[in-house]
Amino acid sequence: MRVPDPQAIRALTHPLRLNLLELLGATGPATAAQCGRVLGVPQANCSFHLRQLAKYGYVEESSPGPDRRERQWRVVTPAPDLRVDGSAAAGRELERLVVERETAAIRAYADRAGGADGLGMVAAVASVTPEEVAELRTRWKALLEPYLGRADGDRPGARHVRFFMAATPFVAGTEGEKQ
Repeated sequence: MRVPDPQAIRALTHPLRLNLLELLGATGPATAAQCGRVLGVPQANCSFHLRQLAKYGYVEESSPGPDRRERQWRVVTPAPDLRVDGSAAAGRELERLVVERETAAIRAYADRAGGADGLGMVAAVASVTPEEVAELRTRWKALLEPYLGRADGDRPGARHVRFFMAATPFVAGTEGEKQ
């Protein structure tokens, strides 16, 4: 999903809005109540933030909810890959927000469970060319693709799990690296 207007990035500055975008992108259409149950927040909060996302064109109403009283929401563009056009500063701000959010989720998980449930982290250092990095990113996305858009109720024991990939170069003189 491309963000053509840097002003529209304001809609993404609230962490719940990013969570809602990710959830709808992963599971498909859902009501505010369903989103609230998965994210552990009140339905009213989800409803407000979904309307804000709709105002900026990130989500739209889908079919009516299961009981025909609630609206279902869906991501306008499937599998959002957020990029900000026309403003390098706004793009950096969005990337910073995503990294901070993912880092907080990783820390919270490590404090809470520490990998005792079979989840966890993988870290590695590899010597790669820019072309190989692009290939790894493509392969990573392809590896996850079959698991995206499935609902929890489809399989016993299934739950939503966050995946985050970042490829960052060593920079001479940074903490932890020899010069």
